[in-house]
Amino acid sequence: MLTVNNLKTYIDTGSSIVKPVDGVSFSIEKGQTLGVVGESGSGKSMMALSLMQLNPTPPVFYPGGEILFNDKNLLTAKNKYLRSIRGGDVSMIFQDPMTSLNPIKKVGKQIREMVLAHKKITKHEADKLSAKVLGDVGISNPEHRMNQYPHEFSGGMRQRVMIAMAVSCEPQVLIADEPTTALDVTIQAQILELLKDLQDKNGTSIIMITHDLGVVAQIADEVMVMYSGRVVERGSANDIFYDPLMPYSWGLMQSIPKLEGKNNKLTPIEGQPPDLANTPKGCNFSPRCPFVKDECLKVDPSLKEKKDNHFAACILSVEEVEEKRNIRENPNK
Repeated sequence: MLTVNNLKTYIDTGSSIVKPVDGVSFSIEKGQTLGVVGESGSGKSMMALSLMQLNPTPPVFYPGGEILFNDKNLLTAKNKYLRSIRGGDVSMIFQDPMTSLNPIKKVGKQIREMVLAHKKITKHEADKLSAKVLGDVGISNPEHRMNQYPHEFSGGMRQRVMIAMAVSCEPQVLIADEPTTALDVTIQAQILELLKDLQDKNGTSIIMITHDLGVVAQIADEVMVMYSGRVVERGSANDIFYDPLMPYSWGLMQSIPKLEGKNNKLTPIEGQPPDLANTPKGCNFSPRCPFVKDECLKVDPSLKEKKDNHFAACILSVEEVEEKRNIRENPNK
């Protein structure tokens, strides 16, 4: 459905070149859900905006790579084609609902504009569809709510409006950037069920970008871990959660609260992500890595298959990583 090869998204600040996306590759099949996780600043949202070609150019530029959708490279596609697929074939739930809606247009009109741009239906039919999707995302009395402005909605309700707008045209690919951040757990479950129904009905491919690892565990077929603009591990949800082969992924898993056992303290990842304009020599994660070796400071590892369909960017062998994990997780044994 969508294939990304060695995508590079750089920003020219005038004094330096920042590399928020630096050689990302992946593919997603029809009806598949790809979870993308990583700390803030790891390049997840920049990658998502790159897929839709929504980054301002300049200062953003693309020195390499390709984004293939229906065998067409979106990096070289003309604006007319990009406008024809945005919101229709490829749709996006944006990260910030507070600023993503037009404050001077009624909510219903904003959804209707999207529907009319991509579906050959009447204005009346578009209004009925807009009310339906608002109801689907848990907004009560949708016919009335359509005639209200964004400032009359809470943050969570605006988030649901953005989700309704994104799914209204039943896209082939849905990019969801932190879609459940402002929602309580009840509405979150409802939204995830809606996305699953959309996927089952239309074979929609979903790229789910989130900090909520619980959401990833619940819906993702495959998980991609990003750090410092790169993919550092990729595999099934079970691989990433129960057998992480990159120390950074293991660190993310250690940051999840655990219910079993006594006195289980969270183990944070020490330090801060690197400056993307001045990354360290060797492995980008080496200054923060609990398993670091001298070689890590010299060698910049590429993403390699460590086990069947389980890829990691780490110079440590599978046995070394598993041994060090076991020691850290069971210090008293």
